[in-house]
Amino acid sequence: VQLVESGGGLVQAGGSLRLSCAASGTVWGISGMGWYRQAPGKQRELVAIITSGGSTDYADSVKGRFTISGDNAMNTVWLQMNSLKPEDTAVYYCNLQGSDGRGFRDFWGQGTQVTVSS
Repeated sequence: VQLVESGGGLVQAGGSLRLSCAASGTVWGISGMGWYRQAPGKQRELVAIITSGGSTDYADSVKGRFTISGDNAMNTVWLQMNSLKPEDTAVYYCNLQGSDGRGFRDFWGQGTQVTVSS
């Protein structure tokens, strides 16, 4: 399974970005997809998740500003980020939870940099 992120970049505070993550390869039993981020010197943290049933959840720090969505086949997931703040600066990683020949596990993208200037 390969996850490819796109849409990161440099934006001023208050601006918007839309991240995309496309999944390819053979995977089944997908429970959900999500976005995580890691800022320099900090641990990777959950930003938003969407389950195969369409339920969503968000980190408190992004509620009301970010929106996660996905297609029905769970092949693609998007993260709409509005009202960006400098503290949103991080590498954003796409995550998929599902099964391949080695069992149920996490799959990760390579990450896309988001930089918010003040």
